[in-house]
Amino acid sequence: MLLDSERPENIKQFDLPTGTVYLEGPASSDYIAPLLINAKLSNFRSPNRQKEALMLTANLPEGIVYLARRQKEIIGYIMFHYPSQYTRWNRHPRILELGAIEVSSTWQHQGIASELLKQVFANNTLEEYVVITTEFHWHWDLKGTGLNVWSYQKMLINLFGKVGFKKRRTDDPEILEHPANMLLVRIGKKVNKIYLKAFEDMTYQHSLVR
Repeated sequence: MLLDSERPENIKQFDLPTGTVYLEGPASSDYIAPLLINAKLSNFRSPNRQKEALMLTANLPEGIVYLARRQKEIIGYIMFHYPSQYTRWNRHPRILELGAIEVSSTWQHQGIASELLKQVFANNTLEEYVVITTEFHWHWDLKGTGLNVWSYQKMLINLFGKVGFKKRRTDDPEILEHPANMLLVRIGKKVNKIYLKAFEDMTYQHSLVR
């Protein structure tokens, strides 16, 4: 039995024709552990490994995990953590990376991803950070959606744009590997000018012309 302290602080009921979904977070690993995970949450790794990744992220000091839950089953999620130590972004003290967002294909096209993003960014803590998401086309579910890379890219720009993300130019080599890859950035309202300047300087490190 969960203690009240283990339950997510923010919970929103989202009623759909197919049933009620709860959008909730930040979720602790103890909260996530007894939940089932939908078998179609497999875009990045197997569902069981994805659940493990959610729990590991929730245990990080900076980790933030929000869930879309139908009864006792996770049907979607979004998670944040510090950027990988092997990237340039890790050197910035106020950058969080949106590591992944996914909704089960069974529950897609009902607005869950949009509502989950809105629920997450109602969390005032994120206003203290530059939040980035590095979008690589090889992670995109082109087969499941039936979209080509450019249509999928446009869909992501529209989705993340609803909560203030904007596409930014960068000379990050991984982003430049394919023209569909992109860096999306959201500047929190409480990010000061020093941190903002540090981020701007990081976007271009190897180019003579921006």
